[in-house]
Amino acid sequence: MRIISGIAKGRKLAEPANVTRPTSDRAREGIFSALVSSFGKFEGINFLDLFAGSGAVGLEAISRGATLVDAVEQNLAAAKCCLSNYELVKMSGAVGKYELHQQTAKSFLDSIDDSHNNKKYDIIFIDPPYELENEYIINLLLQIAQKNLLKKSGEVIVERDDKWEELNWPTSYELIKERSYGRGRFFFAQLSASASVGV
Repeated sequence: MRIISGIAKGRKLAEPANVTRPTSDRAREGIFSALVSSFGKFEGINFLDLFAGSGAVGLEAISRGATLVDAVEQNLAAAKCCLSNYELVKMSGAVGKYELHQQTAKSFLDSIDDSHNNKKYDIIFIDPPYELENEYIINLLLQIAQKNLLKKSGEVIVERDDKWEELNWPTSYELIKERSYGRGRFFFAQLSASASVGV
């Protein structure tokens, strides 16, 4: 596993043994290619990685120039791996702020006050364990919409197993594209124009 592009391109990243299911290099390359089409350069981007694992996705954003990455990972071994990998990327000259939050995705969103207007993201990446029920993910999406955490032109990306049941997106979102890499299906969505909350 390595950084695909940016200032830390080629840096090999560690993986926590038997703890996470890292997003493959091929999948990350495809995801970021799609994001570059939407956002262009990553300078100034605020990125939220809700199930960080090894940290590879958020650190790819940092390598490409993201200003802020909030990485959320509840597992202690994986959280330590995130920080170790961040040090490798930082040594390459990356200057973006990388903040690790060792807690669940839900507790992180719960901790953001409804009136905290500064917590807005251009990109929110949700890559939970494949066995996690869709209902949990839908509730996260609803929280994101209710707390207005996504910028107007921002995108949410959800990864699911291609054999898993279809995700029933809340009506506050509009699905804009879909990509498949191996077993993973990646869904890209934006808040709908009305951003009405519900399912």
